[in-house]
Amino acid sequence: MKLAAIRSIYEAEPPFATVYLQAQAASPNAEQEVRLRWDALRSQLADAGAHDETLTALDDAVLGEDITAIQTEGRVLVANRTGLLLEEDFDATRDGGDQAVLGEPPALGDYLRQRARSVRGLVVLVDKERATLRREVFTSSAVLDSGSESGVEGSATESVHKPREGAEHHRRMQQRAEEAAWLNIRDITETVRNTAEKWGPDALVVAGEVQGRKMLLEELPVHLQEIAYEVEAGGGISSDSADEGAEQALTEALLSTARQITIDRAKAETERFGSARANGLAVEGAENIRRAATLGAVETLLLRYDAEAEDEDTLLREAAGVDAAVGLVGTSVEGNAAAILRYEAPVDQMDSQPSSS
Repeated sequence: MKLAAIRSIYEAEPPFATVYLQAQAASPNAEQEVRLRWDALRSQLADAGAHDETLTALDDAVLGEDITAIQTEGRVLVANRTGLLLEEDFDATRDGGDQAVLGEPPALGDYLRQRARSVRGLVVLVDKERATLRREVFTSSAVLDSGSESGVEGSATESVHKPREGAEHHRRMQQRAEEAAWLNIRDITETVRNTAEKWGPDALVVAGEVQGRKMLLEELPVHLQEIAYEVEAGGGISSDSADEGAEQALTEALLSTARQITIDRAKAETERFGSARANGLAVEGAENIRRAATLGAVETLLLRYDAEAEDEDTLLREAAGVDAAVGLVGTSVEGNAAAILRYEAPVDQMDSQPSSS
């Protein structure tokens, strides 16, 4: 994940109020429960010295029209006295409960770690006649965002259903049915290709009826095959004939897919880090990373999957300042943080620099 997208937050006027609201089970009293939770966090921020303008911006965000959605989705919010700087509708608390922090820099470590663990997926629910395309962002524990949904119908006029009898005219009908199915799949593939080109997914998840998804996977261009994941769920959804468990099965399959993708990403970053270290293009530990950032040498800041790094938020701010990316590393590193460098940086020859405040 590129940190350029949030660089403006780090460059805004401090102090920053960072709020994490944990997602919880739906409740008929959700609005009252969220109000009580926010009152407790607001008091903590006020006692810590948060400006009135900061608290008002957070009031408007938490107590707005979608207050009940916060109960089930969770929120990450950052504000300063100029207003709201960040609002994301997902849970980055790692089941640690609600949190509110006032200080500098903003406490975005958990948010960015969760983002690194999320998958921007194009989900295709397909059979031999049609498909439904969904744009979703999901992790191993939750679907964070369900975006637009669109449908596509194949242009074949012949039926895709084959007769079972073995007479000659039935064999011709079977051939026409197979040709119709392939024509439909090619139409669907073109729509998938165009959608992926516009949206840029991390993963293409192919679900639905087994023959349809096998045909689509075979027809996809190579660059989409390389990010494609087949899941054995979603049958009937594209044609509105799914049973009650189809959506739940699909959600579970998406979470499992996200888990595998996150593991694969961490493995790839770990291998890349190992190669960089062998070539003198990696450093470990907060102090060395800060020194490398001072030289503009940090290409990717690597955090442990489930462990906070020493001076994590300061490292993230400094990495953002040199247009670095952030990723996850699956091996033990000093201080739970490492960096892959753009070029060799003589960090061992630099004077120790205190972390900036």
